[in-house]
Amino acid sequence: MSSTPEPADDFVEAPGPNELRDPFDRQELRRAAIWIGLVVGVMLIWFLAQPLLLIVGGVVFAAMLDGGSRLLGRVLPLPRIWRLTIIALLTAAFMVWVTLEAGAQLIEQGKALREIVEGQINVIAHWAEVQGITGKSFSTSEITKEIAGSLGRLTSAISSALGAVTSIAMILVIGTFLAFEPRNYERGLAWMLPIDRREQFYETTSLMAFDLRRLMAGRLLAMVVEGVATWLLLAAGDVPMPALLGLLTGLFAFLPYLGAFISGALMVLVGFSAGTETGYWAISVYLFVHIIDGWIIVPYVARKSVDLAPALVLAAQLLFGALFGILGLALADPMVAMIKVALEKGSEESAERAARAKARRAG
Repeated sequence: MSSTPEPADDFVEAPGPNELRDPFDRQELRRAAIWIGLVVGVMLIWFLAQPLLLIVGGVVFAAMLDGGSRLLGRVLPLPRIWRLTIIALLTAAFMVWVTLEAGAQLIEQGKALREIVEGQINVIAHWAEVQGITGKSFSTSEITKEIAGSLGRLTSAISSALGAVTSIAMILVIGTFLAFEPRNYERGLAWMLPIDRREQFYETTSLMAFDLRRLMAGRLLAMVVEGVATWLLLAAGDVPMPALLGLLTGLFAFLPYLGAFISGALMVLVGFSAGTETGYWAISVYLFVHIIDGWIIVPYVARKSVDLAPALVLAAQLLFGALFGILGLALADPMVAMIKVALEKGSEESAERAARAKARRAG
């Protein structure tokens, strides 16, 4: 018998579901991968919010150390590593002094401050009840519960003193490592990007670091001026606990706009606890310090620093504070500044690509 092959039919094999030869399938798969990656990225950011905020805090602290090193370089022509070492040691010495020397006194004054604030809040609540403003008298604990409920997770990051100390320690360690070897970490991040995108990445990070240094310099200047001026003026007017109120005012100055309201409320409550005239003096001190800071220091720093709209900063503080707690509230300003630089740099790059494409079409 002959083994003549059977004639071939007209059937043509088509790609199966496991093959991605079809351009349409590849395009749809890429779209699905982009959306899935976006969802996974958002979920990771949400669940890893606190560690990411600690890293951002380390970056901010590194910018402060680097700025201090550059400022010291104008006086001492030493190598960068020695200048950084001096700044880091001075920072550590200041923290140790505050903890050991002033810690006990500040703790005692802090207890007294809490009692005074609670008493004054109860007095205000009783006055509001007598005047018919409120239907019932609110205790301090009830007011605290109302504030905590409205702010949601605002205080979740400092639920315990140990957690707060650990977070601060992590920020200091990360910032110190970043400040001493910034190029290594920058190159490590750039290595994960395509080669043609690395130059833009280096330019963007350089601009971010520059703006962060100026922003933090302005914040530190405002903190020192407000804290020292508040301390001296309150002491001159015999307001109780001037050192503690000055320290709190200086610390809250790190939070523009919101910090001023918090420190001002504490100052006024403590002032009126010692008498009407002392309360009026505390109000005068608050207005004087913040007028000087708002009309002289802040405008000068704004010309030298990042141009951020006040409404944008306040909205970012409220949003990040509600979402990510006290760390989000404290780091809202630096994060907005870095996002602003990234968006501006990306917009410039897009405009340049569009101009080059237009020139090629015209040519």
